[in-house]
Amino acid sequence: MPSKKSVRSMSTPLPLTPDEEGAKHICRLPLAADEIKSQPARLHEITWRIFRIMAEFVEGFQFLSESSREVTFFGSARFTPGNKWYKEAEKLGRLLAECGFTVITGGGPGIMEAVNKGANKAGGPSLGLNIQLPTEQRINKYVTRGRAFHYFFTRKVMLAASAQAYVYFPGGFGTLDEFFEIVTLIETGKMQKTPVVCVGRAYWDGLMTWMESELAGVHKTITKKDLRLFTVVDTAEEAFEIVKTSQDRSFF
Repeated sequence: MPSKKSVRSMSTPLPLTPDEEGAKHICRLPLAADEIKSQPARLHEITWRIFRIMAEFVEGFQFLSESSREVTFFGSARFTPGNKWYKEAEKLGRLLAECGFTVITGGGPGIMEAVNKGANKAGGPSLGLNIQLPTEQRINKYVTRGRAFHYFFTRKVMLAASAQAYVYFPGGFGTLDEFFEIVTLIETGKMQKTPVVCVGRAYWDGLMTWMESELAGVHKTITKKDLRLFTVVDTAEEAFEIVKTSQDRSFF
């Protein structure tokens, strides 16, 4: 039978050491490279971040509320004007602007610049939701109305929030991340069914084949029906034919 002393030690927690007491107020959160310190941030030190995040959401939704018939584009920031997909993206931006659509991009170079350029030269709204990155990112000169974001996740929400169609050109991790996020939101019913168009068969077909054979076929982690949530095309004209019949919608 345990002694009174041992029973008391089991029921009454020992007082925290100064280090343990301090650890209760540490907030572990991902930080940008220029924000990393030798010691974890304390909760009181990041309170201002919460208000900054709230402000970015409020200002972002206000920014989008002034537009209509938005189509959001994704694609590599590394393509130059001589690239095939840069040219197709510029053409699609022009076709949509001529039809009264608002194009939205990340506001940077490459595919983003191409889309903004096409829309701008056609006299249409050419929006850019920009963010500062260590490499590649800068606001392109064809954006007619832009908004800068500090946090990547608030910008991602704004890019997805109200578009009535999403267009994906060949790109890197960011493009694939945005593609799978939107398809997931539609597949789970968190977003209404919205056209998702992937431009460039040579780029996308390998991924599509893998999803069909491995995800839907071998592992059964998705269904064959899920593969119909998006469409792969090869030209700006094909993409335009899909997007032009899309319906305007409110924020998700």
